Amino acid sequence: MTALNVQLLMTGNEVMAGDTIDSNSAYIARELAAMGIKISRRVTVNDDLEQLLIELNSMSASADIVIMNGGLGPTVDDLTSEALAAFSNSALQIHPDAKAQLEGWCERRGQALNDANKKQMLIPAGADIIPNATGSAPGIDLQHQGTRVFATPGVPSEMRQMLPIITDRIGARFDLTHRTIVRRLQTFGLGESNAQQLINNSTFDWPRTVELGFRASAPQMEVKLTIHDDSHQEDQERCIQHIHTLFGDHIVGEGDTTLAEAVLKLLRERQQTITTAESCTGGLIASALTQIPGASAAFHAGFVTYDNAIKASVLGVSESHLNNCGAVSEPVVRQMADGALARASADYVIAVSGVAGPDGGSGEKPVGTVWVAYGSREELNTLRLLWPLPRQLFQTMVTACTLDLIRRQLLGLPKYCRYVDQRQVVPTDQE
Repeated sequence: MTALNVQLLMTGNEVMAGDTIDSNSAYIARELAAMGIKISRRVTVNDDLEQLLIELNSMSASADIVIMNGGLGPTVDDLTSEALAAFSNSALQIHPDAKAQLEGWCERRGQALNDANKKQMLIPAGADIIPNATGSAPGIDLQHQGTRVFATPGVPSEMRQMLPIITDRIGARFDLTHRTIVRRLQTFGLGESNAQQLINNSTFDWPRTVELGFRASAPQMEVKLTIHDDSHQEDQERCIQHIHTLFGDHIVGEGDTTLAEAVLKLLRERQQTITTAESCTGGLIASALTQIPGASAAFHAGFVTYDNAIKASVLGVSESHLNNCGAVSEPVVRQMADGALARASADYVIAVSGVAGPDGGSGEKPVGTVWVAYGSREELNTLRLLWPLPRQLFQTMVTACTLDLIRRQLLGLPKYCRYVDQRQVVPTDQE
């Protein structure tokens, strides 16, 4: 089977200027890859009718499918409908389904349909719409000279709920047998070079039918195993089992599993809860947990106690410990953990206090120093780690590390893993 030629046309002055980060093209590419479809070309242009027409005509010469993103709003710089009408030599006309969708959208919000919104009813003659369940702008599905064009709004949430409709239509129109299958493993605590070296040192005979790839994106690293014919799934499964053997407890899960998701899943299965007491991470650990749907089943409270007086008044940290040992110390972080456990009546806790930088470090406690307390009342562990990184990356890695430490404790795994061995600082008697 000849591979589909799929191209992306992203539009928007904000994207071109760098004011808006283009996350949509990456999302579209990943979703299509799961169907065995690779993006052959991606172009980003300004909100300019002439540029859009040039790219549409260029893409249609080789593409089976073009996915456009952006330019379907109610303002004068939203030009996608107009560009598609010119591209297909058709007139813009009110589409009854687009009209019904816009009227329903306005009615749900208790507002009148204004002239600006009415622009979104106009669809090139002969085109179909792609329903928009959350926004006002319907997508457009247009066939012209052998090329299928799907246009979606630039709002990420609206594009994402439309994409399954698009993929269903692609699957119904094109033969996707012998499809590509991508399996993704999420890991933490292994760098790309260490991961590759583990594979190189093994005696496993890696089959040519399985492509191996890595995507490092702090804090997790993704391992991708790809086959381009579903008859090779047995080979793919053997490789996945081999990676599990090599990487062991550094594997967090499959697909898009995050450390926060893994922790919450384990707590829900045990009907247990967790609380957080944060200083240097400023609530980032609680945020990671509460971003997950259903987090309330296992997370009830978090405490951000940045100032020493708040550590004392809210969590009951001893003022003598704060004065004599400093906020970044084992006695303080242990009392932060104890206080959070008592006040939230939780089963597990994560507490952190550190020097996020770029200032505030000392010879004894350099920038990147963090004290961590984690565990339960019966088993509360403490570690001093050193992560000398830029402030935001330091906070990201400390958040991930603490979630992984809880994951390990819940699973009964060794806490002295690779990154702890690398980052742990054993305190001296003088501190």
